Amino acid sequence: MNEPTPVADTGPQDVTSETAHIARRALFGFIVTFIAARIVVLLIMTRRMPNLYFFLRGTHVHHLNYGIFLLAGVGAFLLFCSRSAIQLRQAAVAYGAAMALTFDEFGMWLHLGGSYWQRVSIDAIIVVAAALGFVAFAANLRTFEARHVRASIIILVAVIAFGVVLYDASERIGELAGPRLEALEASSSP
Repeated sequence: MNEPTPVADTGPQDVTSETAHIARRALFGFIVTFIAARIVVLLIMTRRMPNLYFFLRGTHVHHLNYGIFLLAGVGAFLLFCSRSAIQLRQAAVAYGAAMALTFDEFGMWLHLGGSYWQRVSIDAIIVVAAALGFVAFAANLRTFEARHVRASIIILVAVIAFGVVLYDASERIGELAGPRLEALEASSSP
């Protein structure tokens, strides 16, 4: 069996930039997969696309299961296989895709069932994307200057204000669109 390739210690700046680069790839895979999953589900439910759902003995296998298996595969690859920098970057994209598939249905595994359109799933997607985005784009804290701290505080206040407005708007949209989406989901079941 091949031993995992050790990561060369080339200094803190190189490690930070490589981590950020890998996190950006994971974030890209995460966002693209989340958007694609939501579009495909909506197209299937509105019958604008053939039913591509996988059923096993009459049970719908949700895409969160694909995400779990992909996470297990990526983890096994990273633990047990020797890998190059290119393979590590490819694994980051697969990791992001797996996280999106899994957390897109977070409400279903948190509440053990229920509607696909649960609000908690969107909240989970936002939290995971924010965490990946922070790792991908946060400057090295050792290089922060006073102007960076001030800008970060302003951005944090703006993000919190945006979050409050987004939460209020999503509650109102949920009250309007939620029953329609749940009815659509119920009508598309076999």
